[in-house]
Amino acid sequence: MMDETTRIPQATAKRLPVYHRYLKYLHESGKERVSSAELSEAVKVDSATIRRDFSYFGALGKKGYGYNVSYILEFFSRTLSQDKQTNVAIIGVGNLGMALLHYNFMKNNNIKIIAAFDVDAKKVGTIQQGIPIYHFNNMEEILKENNVEVVILTVPSEEAQITVDKLLEANVKGILNFTPARISVPKQVRVHHIDLTTELRTLIYFLENYPSKND
Repeated sequence: MMDETTRIPQATAKRLPVYHRYLKYLHESGKERVSSAELSEAVKVDSATIRRDFSYFGALGKKGYGYNVSYILEFFSRTLSQDKQTNVAIIGVGNLGMALLHYNFMKNNNIKIIAAFDVDAKKVGTIQQGIPIYHFNNMEEILKENNVEVVILTVPSEEAQITVDKLLEANVKGILNFTPARISVPKQVRVHHIDLTTELRTLIYFLENYPSKND
């Protein structure tokens, strides 16, 4: 986790997991070094941007040599807290929540869904993909017991804010919000909104207006 003295632009921070994923692929393939041009072709980010992103972290590479794959993979793993497990919970086990339960986060990341919460009596008390589903009434206690500070929110929109208020009582610090609702949280809590409809509309727009571009 970076402190205030090493804060980087948000756009760079969003690209770091993309770099990390490809570097891990290279490492597993036995590749020892990679150039910014090679990275650029693979992750679809121009090489000047890659060099600028990497420069925020000091001298990670050498001119004419490129980047040592093992070294920068380990560096970004630490930067992204990939060297430790992060416990996550899913709040709301509807169709989307159930799909996320079946997604294997641990395949490529040290992210583990340790619990899910719902009010449906048919789901509460069951285990899906090895993950127990609890009732909302037990949410605060279980989140605190398991040191869960990050949750995925997939409840109905009308229930979003009241659910978030309960999550704040459980000391949750990060929310990945799949609901269309724009929730209110204190400034120390981070919310990332995932609106699938908006993303699809944006994709369709670019397909129709910029057919030869990759974004």
